[in-house]
Amino acid sequence: MPERAGPGRRGRVSRPSQVVFLGFVAAALCGTGLLMLPVSDSVAGSASSTDALFTAVSALCVTGLSVVETHVYWSTFGQVVILALIQIGGLGVMTFASIVGLAVIGRFSFRSRLQAIAENRSQDLARTPRVISGVVRISLITEAVTALALALRFWLGYGMDPGEAVWLGVFHAVSAFNNAGFSLFPRNLEGFASDPLVCIPVAAAVIIGGLGFPVLVQLRRAWRKPVHWSINTRLVLWGTLRLLPAGAVFIALCEWNNPQSLGPLSMPERVLAAFFMSVQTRTAGFSSIDVSQMDPLSWLGMDVLMFVGAGPAGTGGGIKVTTFAVLVFAVVAESRGNQEVTALGKSLPAYTARQALVVVLVAGGVIALSTAALMAMTDYPMDRLLFETVSAFGTVGLSAGVSSALPVAGELILVVLMFTGRLGPLLLAAALALQERRLKYRLPEERPIIG
Repeated sequence: MPERAGPGRRGRVSRPSQVVFLGFVAAALCGTGLLMLPVSDSVAGSASSTDALFTAVSALCVTGLSVVETHVYWSTFGQVVILALIQIGGLGVMTFASIVGLAVIGRFSFRSRLQAIAENRSQDLARTPRVISGVVRISLITEAVTALALALRFWLGYGMDPGEAVWLGVFHAVSAFNNAGFSLFPRNLEGFASDPLVCIPVAAAVIIGGLGFPVLVQLRRAWRKPVHWSINTRLVLWGTLRLLPAGAVFIALCEWNNPQSLGPLSMPERVLAAFFMSVQTRTAGFSSIDVSQMDPLSWLGMDVLMFVGAGPAGTGGGIKVTTFAVLVFAVVAESRGNQEVTALGKSLPAYTARQALVVVLVAGGVIALSTAALMAMTDYPMDRLLFETVSAFGTVGLSAGVSSALPVAGELILVVLMFTGRLGPLLLAAALALQERRLKYRLPEERPIIG
């Protein structure tokens, strides 16, 4: 519910969505400023202001795209800044601010609850503090367990120093749960393609984070009672359990004999790598094989997976699994001649399919325009540029080898795409709108020819 203008505030309308948008902008600028400090560079002057902006937005929007190598260009301080931005971006700027406010004053303000609802797609104002505390507990527990598993593997399996193993474990655990895809290794996780003790914990953290906080909170409270699950939880699980194996099978079929990707691996290792890449394509962005050497057909299929993305109100991006599922069930209903859309034992409101269609059209339009702009300023083929723009919009972070070679204008296009993809087209539009417009009349109804 928006605040109404009071005395002294005439003409000024404040909406939670606007605050969320401005909060992300402020956090991105602060992160950029910190990365521009000399202490953030591993070598003085190694990273430019554009590199700092791109990296800060990529980390805050939990994307993982990078125009410079994280382990080379950023010092330990810079890496800590990136890690903090990933954690803040994954939780949500307003959620993080609410946590800080709770720690300082001991309670959530009404404004904080409204902002958290707008950011986390919650609906119950009274339960917002409980939801936020549940989100924090789930995040920290998952990250801690994943960090412990990775640290032990790096220490005992690869002979790293305990301190280095712990830092690498923590960094990659936070990056994985928040679906960021940032890595401190030279070729991301390609050196661990055949190691299930690294790939499986990372993939598990990505899947958990990608389900979305509303789903995680509900599963934590009623995981033994599916009958009590909301339609949101059911749709997210329905889509996830279908898209993950479908993506793995598709990638395996396309890349099985490719000597630049799965070809050199043994059969079990190929299965592991195909599954791992299917998980990452959903919005995480880690890579255990060289994405730039994959078949263009694989890129096309991965474009679809990245476009769909993960669950709503979570650490992933894309149009969301629920949006995709609603459209699937709408097509099924229309093909059967049903007047209403039903999904998994529930009847969906008529406006749900309309909203899903709007999200898809807006997202597709943004991606198409961005791809066209990049095609106009570079000589790269469309398949690579499309992969890059979909990856940025879906906050995935996988790259076909284009991002680091783009001109400054191209990098800024990807920055806008990452920002748009993280907040969502509708939230961004609502944040920029000055006022709502409601028609006070209804025009005559007439049906056009469709198809």
